[in-house]
Amino acid sequence: MGPEVFIVMTIFGAVFGVFYLFFSTRNKERLALIEKGADASIFMSKRQKNAPMWRMFILNLAVLLMGIGAGILLAIIIQTIFNVTSEALFPGIIFLTAGTGLLIGFKMTKNLENN
Repeated sequence: MGPEVFIVMTIFGAVFGVFYLFFSTRNKERLALIEKGADASIFMSKRQKNAPMWRMFILNLAVLLMGIGAGILLAIIIQTIFNVTSEALFPGIIFLTAGTGLLIGFKMTKNLENN
Protein backbone atom coordinates (compact mmCIF):
# COMPACT_ATOMS: atom_id res chain seq x y z
CA MET A 1 0.00 0.00 0.00
CA GLY A 2 1.35 3.33 -1.06
CA PRO A 3 0.96 6.65 0.67
CA GLU A 4 -1.95 7.47 -1.65
CA VAL A 5 -4.13 4.96 0.17
CA PHE A 6 -3.38 6.55 3.53
CA ILE A 7 -4.28 9.99 2.20
CA VAL A 8 -7.65 8.73 0.92
CA MET A 9 -8.30 6.91 4.19
CA THR A 10 -7.43 10.04 6.18
CA ILE A 11 -9.75 12.23 4.12
CA PHE A 12 -12.56 9.68 4.40
CA GLY A 13 -12.00 9.41 8.16
CA ALA A 14 -12.07 13.17 8.60
CA VAL A 15 -15.31 13.55 6.63
CA PHE A 16 -16.88 10.63 8.51
CA GLY A 17 -15.77 12.12 11.84
CA VAL A 18 -17.27 15.51 11.10
CA PHE A 19 -20.62 14.03 10.06
CA TYR A 20 -20.66 11.63 13.02
CA LEU A 21 -20.03 14.42 15.50
CA PHE A 22 -22.64 16.64 13.87
CA PHE A 23 -25.41 14.05 13.91
CA SER A 24 -24.61 12.59 17.34
CA THR A 25 -24.47 16.04 18.94
CA ARG A 26 -27.72 17.07 17.26
CA ASN A 27 -29.39 13.90 18.50
CA LYS A 28 -28.19 14.46 22.08
CA GLU A 29 -29.41 18.06 22.05
CA ARG A 30 -32.83 17.01 20.79
CA LEU A 31 -33.15 14.27 23.38
CA ALA A 32 -32.24 16.73 26.13
CA LEU A 33 -34.86 19.20 24.91
CA ILE A 34 -37.52 16.49 24.72
CA GLU A 35 -36.70 15.36 28.28
CA LYS A 36 -37.23 18.93 29.46
CA GLY A 37 -40.66 18.97 27.85
CA ALA A 38 -40.01 21.05 24.74
CA ASP A 39 -42.48 20.74 21.89
CA ALA A 40 -41.33 18.49 19.03
CA SER A 41 -42.41 21.04 16.44
CA ILE A 42 -39.24 23.08 17.06
CA PHE A 43 -37.28 20.45 15.14
CA MET A 44 -39.29 20.88 11.97
CA SER A 45 -37.69 23.22 9.47
CA LYS A 46 -39.84 26.24 8.77
CA ARG A 47 -39.14 27.17 5.17
CA GLN A 48 -40.69 30.43 4.27
CA LYS A 49 -40.67 31.99 0.84
CA ASN A 50 -36.97 31.33 0.31
CA ALA A 51 -35.46 30.85 -3.11
CA PRO A 52 -35.01 27.20 -4.07
CA MET A 53 -31.67 25.68 -3.16
CA TRP A 54 -30.82 24.80 -6.75
CA ARG A 55 -31.11 28.45 -7.78
CA MET A 56 -28.66 29.55 -5.12
CA PHE A 57 -26.26 26.75 -6.06
CA ILE A 58 -26.37 27.59 -9.75
CA LEU A 59 -25.96 31.30 -9.02
CA ASN A 60 -22.89 30.71 -6.85
CA LEU A 61 -21.42 28.22 -9.31
CA ALA A 62 -21.91 30.62 -12.23
CA VAL A 63 -20.29 33.52 -10.40
CA LEU A 64 -17.41 31.27 -9.29
CA LEU A 65 -16.77 30.05 -12.84
CA MET A 66 -16.97 33.61 -14.15
CA GLY A 67 -14.40 34.62 -11.53
CA ILE A 68 -12.08 31.80 -12.59
CA GLY A 69 -12.44 32.79 -16.25
CA ALA A 70 -11.78 36.42 -15.43
CA GLY A 71 -8.71 35.37 -13.42
CA ILE A 72 -7.27 33.42 -16.34
CA LEU A 73 -7.92 36.33 -18.68
CA LEU A 74 -6.42 38.85 -16.25
CA ALA A 75 -3.35 36.68 -15.72
CA ILE A 76 -2.79 36.40 -19.49
CA ILE A 77 -3.15 40.17 -19.86
CA ILE A 78 -0.67 40.82 -17.02
CA GLN A 79 1.75 38.28 -18.44
CA THR A 80 1.56 39.81 -21.92
CA ILE A 81 1.71 43.50 -20.98
CA PHE A 82 4.27 43.34 -18.17
CA ASN A 83 6.18 40.30 -19.49
CA VAL A 84 5.95 38.52 -16.12
CA THR A 85 7.17 34.90 -16.17
CA SER A 86 6.44 34.00 -12.56
CA GLU A 87 4.84 30.60 -11.99
CA ALA A 88 2.75 31.99 -9.15
CA LEU A 89 0.98 34.53 -11.37
CA PHE A 90 -1.77 32.27 -12.72
CA PRO A 91 -2.76 30.49 -9.47
CA GLY A 92 -2.58 33.73 -7.50
CA ILE A 93 -4.80 35.71 -9.85
CA ILE A 94 -7.22 32.79 -10.35
CA PHE A 95 -7.69 32.25 -6.60
CA LEU A 96 -8.04 35.99 -6.03
CA THR A 97 -10.77 36.42 -8.64
CA ALA A 98 -12.48 33.14 -7.69
CA GLY A 99 -12.68 34.32 -4.06
CA THR A 100 -14.03 37.66 -5.21
CA GLY A 101 -16.59 35.81 -7.32
CA LEU A 102 -17.68 33.74 -4.31
CA LEU A 103 -18.05 36.88 -2.23
CA ILE A 104 -20.18 38.50 -4.94
CA GLY A 105 -22.22 35.27 -5.22
CA PHE A 106 -22.79 35.31 -1.47
CA LYS A 107 -24.08 38.88 -1.62
CA MET A 108 -26.31 38.04 -4.61
CA THR A 109 -27.70 34.96 -2.80
CA LYS A 110 -28.41 37.07 0.26
CA ASN A 111 -30.35 39.54 -1.90
CA LEU A 112 -32.19 36.66 -3.59
CA GLU A 113 -33.29 35.29 -0.20
CA ASN A 114 -34.52 38.70 0.96
CA ASN A 115 -36.71 39.23 -2.11
